[in-house]
Amino acid sequence: MAPIPKTMAGILVEKTGGPEVLQYKTDLPVPTPKEGEILVQNEYIGINYIDTYFRTGLYPAPKPEILGKEAEGTVIAVGPSTPSSPPFSVGDRVVWMASASYAEFSSIPASAAVKIPSSIPPSHAAASILQGLTALTLCEDAYAVQPGDWILVHAAAGGVGLWLCQILKAKGAKTIGTVSTEAKAEKARSFGADVMVVGYEQEKVLGKVKEVTGGVGVAAVFDGVGQATFETSLEAVARKGSVASFGNASGAVEPFKISRLAAKNVKLIRSTLFNYVHTREELEHFSNELFQMMAQDHFKMQIHKVYPLEDVQQAHKDLEGRKTSGKLLMKP
Repeated sequence: MAPIPKTMAGILVEKTGGPEVLQYKTDLPVPTPKEGEILVQNEYIGINYIDTYFRTGLYPAPKPEILGKEAEGTVIAVGPSTPSSPPFSVGDRVVWMASASYAEFSSIPASAAVKIPSSIPPSHAAASILQGLTALTLCEDAYAVQPGDWILVHAAAGGVGLWLCQILKAKGAKTIGTVSTEAKAEKARSFGADVMVVGYEQEKVLGKVKEVTGGVGVAAVFDGVGQATFETSLEAVARKGSVASFGNASGAVEPFKISRLAAKNVKLIRSTLFNYVHTREELEHFSNELFQMMAQDHFKMQIHKVYPLEDVQQAHKDLEGRKTSGKLLMKP
């Protein structure tokens, strides 16, 4: 293996703002793995909506920082191990979720990485790990989906949305999806959605929900849109149903009176993936289940585009402009 360089390319954010604050640098220091860490040469880097929250300051984080929460690549160095460190070796192909993935190299906790099975082609692990696990944990921990359930999925043609369509189909549930265009509706149908609504107008969405559920409402709503769809989600859910809010694509949900949930005994959760895969056992359990489903259920992989790392500003513009369907990746 070639010697490890001292500098690398990466994306530095020194202040919050729009895509213009994403600075492509070629002289960033290559990190040295500390105790319990591994150094990964990133081959594919995942872009997620949560990255825009850290860029804009919606989710506060110290600056300067290198953005990014996931990547796949090859282990090129291993720091001093600890008794709880998972065993990794130089040359292992891994996918990981931690911080500072928008770079050629990342030093990450070994506990945040999992080995990629040989059945998973290059780029597919980076395209699946964060969004796929988000969808899987929503369907198992946020609400335990049952065969025959009707589930409302907002932004069904987005990165997490397409995973939800496939996982819900594999579990025997039925999906009502909302999207912004007919083209996106066709995409979601091809990934397993049963009924589509083009447009997010409350009257249109609720009319379709009442039609297909006989007026009962859906067993659960998976809402990654946030402010613009939250009221619709509360209205669409059935008595004793669940609303899982997991994103803020349209802005954060505004405060409301908790007593409103009593009208239908609604269960409301604001979930994040990392609290579902907090322990090593949880990460390995859900990762293994996801990889098995990808192989056994022949899940489709929707990669919108692989951008060069230096085109990160355009990637964020495309993501926030609703010009994408599926996963955005970068290649250093």
